[in-house]
Amino acid sequence: MSGTEEMEGILLVDKPAGMTSHDVVDAVRRAAKMRRVGHTGTLDPAATGLLIMCIGKATRLAEFLTGMDKVYEGAMRLGIVTDSYDLDGEITETHPVPAIGRAEIEEAMEAFTGQINQMPPMVSAVKIGGERLYKRARNGEIIERPARPICIHEFAFLNLATPDVQFRVRCSSGTYVRSLCHDVGQRLGCGAALASLRRTRIGRHRIEDAVPLEHVKTPEDIRIKLVPMEAALDLPRVCVDGEDRHRIVTGNMVIVPDLCHNEDDRVGWVQIVGPQGELVALGQVDRGFAGEGSVGIQPKRVFVENK
Repeated sequence: MSGTEEMEGILLVDKPAGMTSHDVVDAVRRAAKMRRVGHTGTLDPAATGLLIMCIGKATRLAEFLTGMDKVYEGAMRLGIVTDSYDLDGEITETHPVPAIGRAEIEEAMEAFTGQINQMPPMVSAVKIGGERLYKRARNGEIIERPARPICIHEFAFLNLATPDVQFRVRCSSGTYVRSLCHDVGQRLGCGAALASLRRTRIGRHRIEDAVPLEHVKTPEDIRIKLVPMEAALDLPRVCVDGEDRHRIVTGNMVIVPDLCHNEDDRVGWVQIVGPQGELVALGQVDRGFAGEGSVGIQPKRVFVENK
């Protein structure tokens, strides 16, 4: 694959049901005619919605995009428990669905909002002891796995059409929505499993701006929808020019006025852009390095050549 290696940026793709996230990567690679393509957060095969594809140099942004908050809309089915916490798994329990209404369901959902510790399902890609949990689950194993801290910013009831509850969740990276559904079902006493899921937002990137995968066939299809690297991230920006730009491109620290006077943390990441807004580098800042009112910025990932 060659001929379009100059493409760089992110592509917002609306993933269809029935494909793995890696299937989508392969499809975009074929369309782009280049190998340097990756995604920034797996969706289960049955799930649909927003996948951010990194193309060319933008693959170096992947970890920052992966860490953004996510928004999902979906449905949980009351009255069943499965080993995977969704409808793709084996049903392990069935229960009558009690005559419950919105108030009871919202109370159960409220218990799983804010900062919580979440137990990943056995059928998941989490590694314990160097092996994926889903591989151990295939062998019939159920092992202890540590709960992980996550943040559920919103877990909103949308509709009840028994036995299905429609919901919206806004959460931190690493959240298993199917685990939320399972936990709500346990709290209600009748069990629940994720019935459908659609990701609608990653950071500030929206499903409304995504291209359906079936419309991604050629390099030109990608080029006209490509989001430039400088518009990809939700990070503070600092503009450099002249000697400061040269120092950044050659890997040296620069001193600039403090960008975040009200921020408690004294270390963080920033986007370093040129006078035309182009992304020059990503860097880390230390507000204590250069004295009151200034920060030192050390470039960590440089995206342009020294000219």
